[in-house]
Amino acid sequence: MSWQLYERMKGLISEETGAVKKSFGGKITFALCYPNTYQIGMSNIGFQKIYSLLNLHADILCERVFLPSQEDVIHFQKENIPLFSLESQTPVHDFDIVAFSVTFESDYINILRMLSLSHIPIRSSDRNGRYPLILMGGICATFNPEPLSDFIDVFFIGEWDEAIAEIVEVLRENSEGREGLYKRLSVVEGVYVPSGYEITYNKSGVIEKILPQDGFPQKVKRRWVKDLNKTPTSSRIITSNTIFGDMYLIEVGRGCGKHCRFCLAGYSYRPPRNYSAEVVLKDISEGLKYRKKIGLVGSAICDNPEIDKICEGIERIGGIISVSSLRLDKLSERLIKFLSDSGHRTATIAPEAGSERLRRVINKEMGDDEIIAAAQFIVSAGIPDFKLYFLIGLPTETDDDIEAIIVLSKRIKHSILKIARGKKHLGNITLSINPFIPKPSTPYQWERMGDVASLNLKIKKIKSGLRGVSNVHVIHELPKWSFVQTLLSLGDRRVGELLFKCHQLNGDWFKTFRETNINPEFYVYRERDYNEILPWDFIDSGVRKDYLVKEAKKSREGETTPSCPEKLVPFHEMGGECRRCGDFECVIGI
Repeated sequence: MSWQLYERMKGLISEETGAVKKSFGGKITFALCYPNTYQIGMSNIGFQKIYSLLNLHADILCERVFLPSQEDVIHFQKENIPLFSLESQTPVHDFDIVAFSVTFESDYINILRMLSLSHIPIRSSDRNGRYPLILMGGICATFNPEPLSDFIDVFFIGEWDEAIAEIVEVLRENSEGREGLYKRLSVVEGVYVPSGYEITYNKSGVIEKILPQDGFPQKVKRRWVKDLNKTPTSSRIITSNTIFGDMYLIEVGRGCGKHCRFCLAGYSYRPPRNYSAEVVLKDISEGLKYRKKIGLVGSAICDNPEIDKICEGIERIGGIISVSSLRLDKLSERLIKFLSDSGHRTATIAPEAGSERLRRVINKEMGDDEIIAAAQFIVSAGIPDFKLYFLIGLPTETDDDIEAIIVLSKRIKHSILKIARGKKHLGNITLSINPFIPKPSTPYQWERMGDVASLNLKIKKIKSGLRGVSNVHVIHELPKWSFVQTLLSLGDRRVGELLFKCHQLNGDWFKTFRETNINPEFYVYRERDYNEILPWDFIDSGVRKDYLVKEAKKSREGETTPSCPEKLVPFHEMGGECRRCGDFECVIGI
């Protein structure tokens, strides 16, 4: 049976354009791992970019590794075959470095599965120098690496783009053994070595101290790219075997300056930055050699001040576009028309809360009438279907706010009905209901998640209130899984014990909770004091903690905060630091 596993990998790579194949001799070797399937991992252009940047170095060899299907996992285990790379089918444990790129907390358990399948001891303390160095980067490493600190040797905090060359340089010069390597790596801005820090707890279970050992920094500074145009991000490997296999993906911006208080991306990728139209269009010209459809990627696509110019350029050279979501307060007539002309049939928008009051609380200041007018505008342009994202369980939420989701959805449906009939296409509205999950380094990092039972009742109320309303459908995240995600989002090092036990129990989280002495509700259902030391407080995220406290208090009062200006001014030109949220090289709120 093992030959089928190898042939399957060879079949995947035979359908790709852009993969890199190098010989192993005399090189530092990286197994770049995405802890999910090939189809999902290869839809992540950040993962593809790391692969490309590593392979630009002549003395670096980087190959990809993905989580096998459940069927293939059985064959790996039954035949005792170690997990191997895609390009050369080399066992993962034979590489010098195993680097994970992690985007979702739900994939944490897959990291442990992949290490186990690779015949690599799962806990760092059980590995010695003959095993690969285990690295991790991505958004999950950036906001709170602690639940995985028992298993990962080195984390990278922030954006890898410009740091890869520095990390590679340290790896080239390493001649001092593993401990010496850790200290040399920790000098690189953005590198966090968990074994270099001791954590102590008080009697209540709250962190008492975070103590760095000699040679390790007190704070690990999040790395960010000041000029995105220097390293454009787009599809580097073309294949049809992905979620977005019919399109060429291009990042048009990073971060968001709207200050939505629940939004991790808005804080972890701050300050907001955009690619120039010139750089994006150059990438598009390359992409059109492979795909006619161009997928524009970013936290706030409509915030790129040159979005109309980008659309006009795509149209001029014969492409069509797709976007992940639209910001209703930044709708461009040119963009909407081009989406419609490109065959776009669904507009994804995120009111987030049903009432205007609760939207002010989360700093998403948008009136019901504005939302309805935007929906009418989109339908008039020829896009009939909508997907609406709502959060439930937000701070200060009441039953009236849940009822407001039902009322607003009905108003949107009725407001577009006449337009849709005129176009002879009655569109569908899909509500995506998701429990609020507090995230580190946001103003809501001190909040608790709503209890699972109450969230289930709220979902039931929304579904009941919209039952019988034609062309309106409700989908939702299961609150019990949001509970697990919150645990991993807000957890400290002790949560690693739960992860390890869950791995041993084949991913059964709820059996894990019953069979361990760690209470997950301590992390999920507990409001934190503003003075409490949080597991991720050793990270200098670039956003001041006093600013986050101020925003948290303003949220409770329903006070809003203005957006960042579209043009950020370098602080060396102004002679000062960011006046609002942190020490970025820009001046905001002047």
